[in-house]
Amino acid sequence: MPREIDFPVNPDTICFLVSKAHEFHAKEEVVLPDTPFSPGDDWALQILADHQDDPVYAELRAAIDDLEPDQQEALVALMWLGRGDYDVDEWASALDAAHAARNARTADYLIATPLVADYLEEGLSQLGYSCED
Repeated sequence: MPREIDFPVNPDTICFLVSKAHEFHAKEEVVLPDTPFSPGDDWALQILADHQDDPVYAELRAAIDDLEPDQQEALVALMWLGRGDYDVDEWASALDAAHAARNARTADYLIATPLVADYLEEGLSQLGYSCED
């Protein structure tokens, strides 16, 4: 049963994003480092630039970019929850941190995160949702 929290994104939308992220990251030529090469924020942009013509990347990025700002923030917070940066009882804090960190590169940040699909699935699970039919 889903927990009663402020979650502005339809779980089906998250499951679609999870599916596309799995598909994108499963491609042989997609290599994302576990840690950035430099402390700058542009490492992900440099890596993802090689995949701009990839239709799966384009679809995934467009789907994230089409979300409302509060939905993008919730998506980032959900990833952090699934990654273990926050626990369910800290959901409001995760949302606040995602709001404070918001910028125009949310899609690139998420896509460039290794295991993003797994983190989103785990976050959904912790909130009582599942991508299983």
